[in-house]
Amino acid sequence: MKSKRIVIIGAGAAGIAAATRLLESGFENVLLLEAENRFGGRIHTIPFADNVVDLGAQWCHGEQGNAIYELTRDLDMLHPTDEIEGDFKCIRSNKEVVADVVIDRLRSITSNLEPTQQKGLKDYEGSLGTYLTEAFWRNLQPLTDVDRVVAREFFENCKKMFSSMDGADHLFEVSGKGQHEYLDCEGDLHLNWRDKGFRSFLCLLMKADQADAFDLGLLNEHIQYNARVEHIEWQSPTGDIRIRLWNGELILADHVICTVSLGVLKEIHQKLFIPPLPLVKCRAIDGLKLGTVDKIYLEFKEPFTPLDWPGFSLLWREEDLVELRNTGYYWLESLFSFHRVSCQPRLLQGWIIGQHARHMETLSEAEVFDALLWLFKKFFTSEVPTPVRLLRTRWYTNPNFRGSYFFRAIYTEEVKTSSSDLAIPILDEKDGRPLLQFAGEATHPHFYSTAHGAVDSGWREAQRLITHYLDHNPHLEE
Repeated sequence: MKSKRIVIIGAGAAGIAAATRLLESGFENVLLLEAENRFGGRIHTIPFADNVVDLGAQWCHGEQGNAIYELTRDLDMLHPTDEIEGDFKCIRSNKEVVADVVIDRLRSITSNLEPTQQKGLKDYEGSLGTYLTEAFWRNLQPLTDVDRVVAREFFENCKKMFSSMDGADHLFEVSGKGQHEYLDCEGDLHLNWRDKGFRSFLCLLMKADQADAFDLGLLNEHIQYNARVEHIEWQSPTGDIRIRLWNGELILADHVICTVSLGVLKEIHQKLFIPPLPLVKCRAIDGLKLGTVDKIYLEFKEPFTPLDWPGFSLLWREEDLVELRNTGYYWLESLFSFHRVSCQPRLLQGWIIGQHARHMETLSEAEVFDALLWLFKKFFTSEVPTPVRLLRTRWYTNPNFRGSYFFRAIYTEEVKTSSSDLAIPILDEKDGRPLLQFAGEATHPHFYSTAHGAVDSGWREAQRLITHYLDHNPHLEE
């Protein structure tokens, strides 16, 4: 076990989980190849404003059955969120703040449309968008005194919010019955890390000193940064797996655990693997979908007013949308809400999805800044102070990610594939040893799109190797 050469592609949550589990189990020849100049993958905590912000994974979603919560529950690392508590205000594009009583009645409908709780979706053949649209308007019928125009604007905003939860461009590409594949962990779904950020969890896994930016704990000497893989030759006459990096370096391995983003696999798998992957694996990579969800952080000199708002949602009137779509600011249509940030009183955090998020990523910071100033003037009656700084994520344009997280699409159902097909390892035909293994949030059958799903998948693949060698060498258990 000590001498077996294990290479893990990607030092994100899945890669770190796999590596630390293997090292703690007696494997010593473990190497993580990371294309970025940092560890963490889609967990990325950076200093900003008065504290830190998370550019990627931000909350621990749930408690029961959540690996991240179970590891941290007694360490005072997680706290109930104050970021999205309470009811958001809803502002229309004519500057009207919709009355709370109206929003409460509309929210009473949408709160009962949480997709994973819809029993009617279990055998539903259509899209999630079709199902929720029909359910919303059906449940709205008894509320005869609610303005249907405002209701439509509110629901359009809710669809964007639901899309962001799935990571989809829009709900009409999301599988309806696939919602029952995803499992919510019971408990608080928005536990936050206060002033430490999600990075603190990875430091816990690595047994690293979070205060020391250069300490990697268990992974010291086991991570190679800026190591982008050109190709992986997984069938060679010698039995070695040959990994060629873009700088020409050749690395030999007995096992490879691939944890790269599904978006990267979709883009380069045909030239990354030599020979090409089996057809069932190619169909899974093609059939699974990875969407784009981006964040925008705005730092103000003083806390954003009004102070008693936890956040606000943007409702577009139809006539204003028509006008917007004929301007260079058209992408703002998919920027659906802003909210306050824990331990960051001077920040507002906005969310944008889909193709408009991908377009936003291509704009200069000045162009995004000007568009946001225009947006606030469009929606607010009072003058909004000019932000002192802007920070936005760019998960799609980064070639090492090409998106945010996986969702189960209508197309996934049509080609009859699943996360489990992506997770199946490729074994050596002679001795059955795992050659190529796949981990990451997109490979988890029930916790996809989550950091705890990524961690679980990394442990799964580490355990696969541990079990393989224990089965072949029972005396190792002694």
